[in-house]
Amino acid sequence: MNQSEKPYVPHTIAIDGPVASGKTTVGLLLAKELGYICLDTGIMYRAVAQKVLDLGISPIDEVAVTQVAQVTDIDVREPSVQDGRQFDVLIDGADRTWDIRTREVNACVSEVSVFPGVRDAMTLQQRRIAERSPIVMLGRDIGTVVLPNADLKIFLKASAMVRAKRRYEEERALGRDVRLEDVLELLLHRDNIDSNRQLAPLKPAKDAFIINTDDLDAQGVVETILAIIEDKQTLR
Repeated sequence: MNQSEKPYVPHTIAIDGPVASGKTTVGLLLAKELGYICLDTGIMYRAVAQKVLDLGISPIDEVAVTQVAQVTDIDVREPSVQDGRQFDVLIDGADRTWDIRTREVNACVSEVSVFPGVRDAMTLQQRRIAERSPIVMLGRDIGTVVLPNADLKIFLKASAMVRAKRRYEEERALGRDVRLEDVLELLLHRDNIDSNRQLAPLKPAKDAFIINTDDLDAQGVVETILAIIEDKQTLR
């Protein structure tokens, strides 16, 4: 590397992938390793879904749901309570961190997030956050839509059954009575919506590094990403 050149340091890292592919755990670990902030954009859509449910609005009412997304104040902060949460999620100033993880929200978040107006409203907020400081941003369309010029793009994938087992174990750890078959059915339903929606479908960016997480734990995925960064540093 020429001494006048700066080492490769990605300011924005986009991590995309389907539900339960490991994005959140990997993103938090990677951000901690690099000293970056981490934003799981999926929780913003969950927050919209929660507000829609609170108001008794049908999740398929595009006009009403879009209006909710445009006026709802959604904030993500460092965890204020040591109860297993990875961050606080505030909806209009109220802590709804665990509320947005219910089966009811799981069942309608993909429907809510498919509307163009909802995605536009969330994308604007996400881009503003990314401008402030180095960030690891997680979602379904970060590398393709939200941050198409991200310095590093990662796409995590895993088989449906592996992902269903991960989500099942998460739910059971929270004391929820769920069946693996039901978790798998809901996961496949969300995959279908996310991958086939006309606006910002779930797919890897053309310049994304694809990592299969079936046989890797979160730390193994993080080490793989750090190796990619190191390789790019070497090539400069």
